Parts: sequence; C-alpha cells; structure tokens
Amino acid sequence: MSLKTSPRIADWLTARDGRLVVHSGKVDIGQRISTALVQIAHEELGVPFSEIDVAPVRTDEAPDEGITSGSNSIEQSGHAVRMAAATLRARLVAWAADGIGGAAQDWTLRDGLLTHAATNRSLKIVEVMAQLDPDLPVDPKAIAAPVQDAFPGAAMRGLADMVAGRFDFIHDVDVPGMWHARVVRPPHAAARLRSVAPQVRADLEDEGARVLRDGSFLAVAGVSEWQTVKAALRLARACDWDAGAGLPETDVFAAFAPENARRLMVIDGTPQDIPVPEPLADPDHVARFERPYLMHGALGPSAALAVWSDDLLSIRSHSQGIYPLRDSIADSLGLRLDQVQITHQPGSGCYGHNGADDAAFEAALIATLMPGTPVLLKWTRDEEHAWEPYAPAMATDLAVTLSQGHQISALSAEVFSDTHRGRPRPGPDRAGAGRLLSNRLRATPVPPPPPLPNMNNHGGMHRNLEPVYAIADRRLVKNLMPGVVHRTSALRCLGATTNVFAYESMMDELALRAGESPLDYRRRHLDDARALSVLDALAERMRARPAPTGDGTGRGIAYAQYKNQMTRVGVCVDLAVDDLGQVHLHHVILVADAGRVVDRDGLCAQLEGGFLQGASWALYERVTWDRDGITSRDWDSYPVIRFDNIPDFDIRLLHVPGAPSVGAGEASPGPAIAAIANAIHDATGLRLRRMPFDADSILRQALAD
Repeated sequence: MSLKTSPRIADWLTARDGRLVVHSGKVDIGQRISTALVQIAHEELGVPFSEIDVAPVRTDEAPDEGITSGSNSIEQSGHAVRMAAATLRARLVAWAADGIGGAAQDWTLRDGLLTHAATNRSLKIVEVMAQLDPDLPVDPKAIAAPVQDAFPGAAMRGLADMVAGRFDFIHDVDVPGMWHARVVRPPHAAARLRSVAPQVRADLEDEGARVLRDGSFLAVAGVSEWQTVKAALRLARACDWDAGAGLPETDVFAAFAPENARRLMVIDGTPQDIPVPEPLADPDHVARFERPYLMHGALGPSAALAVWSDDLLSIRSHSQGIYPLRDSIADSLGLRLDQVQITHQPGSGCYGHNGADDAAFEAALIATLMPGTPVLLKWTRDEEHAWEPYAPAMATDLAVTLSQGHQISALSAEVFSDTHRGRPRPGPDRAGAGRLLSNRLRATPVPPPPPLPNMNNHGGMHRNLEPVYAIADRRLVKNLMPGVVHRTSALRCLGATTNVFAYESMMDELALRAGESPLDYRRRHLDDARALSVLDALAERMRARPAPTGDGTGRGIAYAQYKNQMTRVGVCVDLAVDDLGQVHLHHVILVADAGRVVDRDGLCAQLEGGFLQGASWALYERVTWDRDGITSRDWDSYPVIRFDNIPDFDIRLLHVPGAPSVGAGEASPGPAIAAIANAIHDATGLRLRRMPFDADSILRQALAD
C-alpha cells in the first residue's frame, strides 16, 4: 500500500548535509518505529547509525501512510524503506560499475562508503545519491540484503534526551508570541450551553484574556498559562448548562442481544451481509465473556499548538493520523487542504485514538479566531479521562459442540460491540468533521456519522473472532450495537483482546473437562507448525521454571496469533491471589514468533509493554459514570497497574530469518488477559468472565460460588 502511493526512492530515502535521511508516514509513539527504520536502512546500505536521520512526519512532506495503527508500521513503512534501500543499493552499484569501472560484484557498501575492492577506491554513498535521478522508482521485488546471523539492534532514538529531560514533547513547546488556551467543558456529552454570565466574561477580557464562544464550544486564551487556567475555572463557574436527561444509567451488557444489533456473518475473518444461521441446537459448553468501556490511560493529557497566519493553518500534534486529521480539520473550518499543515510532535503515546485529534482541532479553531497568534492548547487529566473516545464495551458469546475425545467439532461465536472506528477520517456526509468532539458543540454543529460496520478482514470487533484452532464447523457473527452510551473509537488491539480472552478461557475450561493439560489440549486443535513451535518453546521454558505451589497460587497459559496472520505469542503467568482478593503477578514467560526480527530490543519492549497493558485492563480498568457525567476522572477512580504489581519477564523470540517481519505491537495484550484469568482459576477455582478481575469481582464471585 505504501509503495503504491509513494513509489519513488526519494519518497523514502534522501541525502541532506552529508547524511542519509529516512522518510516515513508512520509516527513514533514509543513503539520505536523510527529506530527500526534506521536499522533497516543500515542493514541495506551499510550507512552507520550515527549518519542516519529520520525526517519529521509532516503532511506536505512525508509519505501519506494513513494512520499509525494495526501493528502495520514494519509491514508497510518498514517494507517500503527496505525495498527503497535495496533498489538504491543496486542503483548505486550499477552507477559505479558503469561510470568508474569494474564488475558490479566488485563494489561493496560498508561504513557509509561505496568501495571498489580491487583498487580500494571509495565514494561516500550520500554523495553518489546526488548523481542519481531523483524520480527513480522503487523496485518492489528488489533483493534485500542477507539476514544477519545475530539479532541486530540499536539504541532507541531520542531515549537519551528523554532520560535527561531534553526531549521536546508537544507540551513543552514555547514559541515567540504564544498564548495558552483552555476549553470549558459541559458536565456531560448531552449538555448544551445556555449562557455565560456577562460580567465574568467582561472582567476576564478586561484582565487581558480572550473568551471565545461558538455555540456550546467555550474556551479562554491568555498570555500566561497559570492565569489562563484560573480564568477557565472562573468561566466554568459562570456557565449555565442545559443538562437535559443526563447520561443513561444502564447495564450495557444486558442490551447486548441479537434483536438490538446489526448482524453480519464473519467468514475467513471478513464480514458478509448474508443471513445468519440459527445457533447450535444443543451445545456442550456455553459461556459469555465481557469487557467494560476502557480508557487509553495516556500518562500525559492531550495537547496541540496551532497558528493561523498568511492563509496557512500550521498545527503541531501527537495524532497518529496526521493526513486524515488534516482533511477533517480543513473540512471543519472551510479551508483547502493546502491551507492546513500538520507536523507530528510526540506527546504521551496511547496506541489508539485518545484526545490528540480533538485537541489539535480545538487549538486550530481557537487559532483561526486569533490570527497571527500561536496557540498552545492543553487538556487536563480530568478532560482526558472524561472526554476522550473510549474503547467500546464488548461481549463475546461462545458455544461449542464436542465430538468423541472432547475434540471441538462445531463452534458458535457472537461478538457484540459499538464501533471501534471513531477516528476523524474523511467520508460521506462530512464523517471526518463529525468525529471531532467540538464540532458537535458549535453553533452550526456537525453531527457524528452513524456507525457503520467495519468490513475489513479482522477489523473492529471481529478482530481475532476467527479462531486460530482447527474447527471445521464455524458460525461467527458480528453484532454492531451503535450508540449504546459513550463516544467510542480505537484502542490497542480493537476486538482482539475480548475475543482472545474468550477463546483462551474456553480452551482451558475444555481442557479441564477433557482431563488434559492446557498445552496438550491446544496442541491437538492446532495445525500450524509455527504455532506448535511457539507452544513447544513455551513448554520448554515452563519446565525450567516449575509451577508455583501453596495456597492461592496459580499458573495459566494462553496462545494467540494477532489477526491470525501476524505475531504468534504464547504466554505463561504465575501469580497469587491473597485473602482480600488482590491479584499479585509474579512471573511471565512469553514466547513470540514475529518472523524476521528487525529490532530485538524494540520487539521485546512491545511484547512486554503489551502484556502490562493487558494486565492493567484485566485487573484494574473500567470507565464509570452516572446520569451527571463520567465519574472515573483521575487515577484513583480509574486505577491502572502500578510498579508494585509488575512481574518478572522471561521473553524468548523465535527468529525466523526466511519469513517476513510481521506486526507485534498488539500481539500480547489478548493472551495476557486470558493467561491471567486462567491462572486465577488455577489459584482459586473461580472462572472470571467479566473484566476487570479486581478484588471486588473476585470476592463477590467467591461468595456466590
């Protein structure tokens, strides 16, 4: 896909000031993609790491690669850079052989030099690049450099500056003439602004602040950040809001039923709008697994800088999709695309759609009302928790029929969820603009588009609904439940976490019923040799570390392949559950097959971080609300995993040099949740099917049982 839209070598690799520059449309949000791209360029061209730069990701310069999501950065941008570099390598050698002499095989690329072995004549690679046609196309079938025997690796780019406090996050921007801005929010999403006390508004403006109102969108700006924060608090107290009926207080899981949904069959991972067959007549095992609304939990709230000057709206944002966001902001403000320029500047990463896009639009909206003035807008923690789009609540219903020997002969799986596609991307009826929060509050509002089912292969809620296990008779149904309560969008893994949690819990339950070990039961339902290799390696590591013993201790495993086509992961968790129902994670064994490994340290960090995020969802996280608004507005009311519950890790990577590199960033959270649930069952005998598995849930179920 990336090479189709950006087919030239110069779209991906250029030379500047004697250095090699790598270009990409994928943004670095902590997943080390910039480090991996430098690694790829180094492998293919032999240019030292210290002589390679990564260009800023900006809408008028970077390749348009859509949104950084779905664990596609290595497969898309990484593949494009590798093919561009391999093509460039061949072109450099051909240029040298034709222009200087010698056979192509006599020229080598190493240490940034193109060297002729016989004469020892050397040319700097970046200088030779200037002699080539800038419009040379990438050969998508270029031969990549041989795989190195040892795992390659490089220090994470920017890490030293982050540790030393020198790294420039979007929140740290300070440019001449800059004003600060804050938005005054309604009590909840359904409320609308009736009025603002005129005297308070007049007083604030007499003191040098600017009060900006567009319908129910209300903001204040000032030269001093602290004065602006105080002005926003005063303005909030001066507002009269029509709260209406408030937020619905409902059990969303009770509403998850076929009669309330738009239903689609899922065949080979892709939804089909065909009649849904009847459920299994007399299943041997039935269970429902549930996940609540979740936040992204970014450690820093969203922020953006915008300035409107000379008919150009320049924005700095930590959005994961600057091109779609550019289009949506241009539509929102009646501007041409060439009048909006967005540069990615890191903020607090979130692996999904948090408030970054909304903050960018709000900064832009305020900037257009204050021409020539740079505006830095920051959300508060309260705003981020209450106003970002959430991951939708989900439920997965499973039913199976067993044949002789407890083999699964038939499966019915139905998943229920609101949309996971809330990102501001262009579409019919101003869909991009309608997905920006504050457009819904303006005097001429842009309503949100009606949620449509994601029809992509392994997209949205049906990601990993297709089981990895060999089950011939499958009835897989996607149930779209639009507008249940909250605004929803993409969170890391989309529906894979709930579906993997469901399947891997079921496999443990069925293994127990069959009197087999969880590993053996999975093995006889798998026909993928690489999956079996992952389980074999997991079993080997488990034998090296015996299962914990003692009251309240347990061990659980899980296996998954993200989207059934990306990284394969096997997980084993050792934990303990104390008398108060608290779960203490002790040790994690994680085995992964991600194909050809580009950045070993980055891959391990992604797998480990993914496990920890999955563990946090499993044990702690849940959005709460009442009719008056969101009640989980800080880290006490919305707890996340803390340092006192971080386990030890034993990570093993199965390097498969001949296989392509595949996405790994979202491969481990799903099996992490399932392995924890299975370990809790091993420790307590309790089968938990609704996240989070916090102390209240464990104690309530213990009393019920």
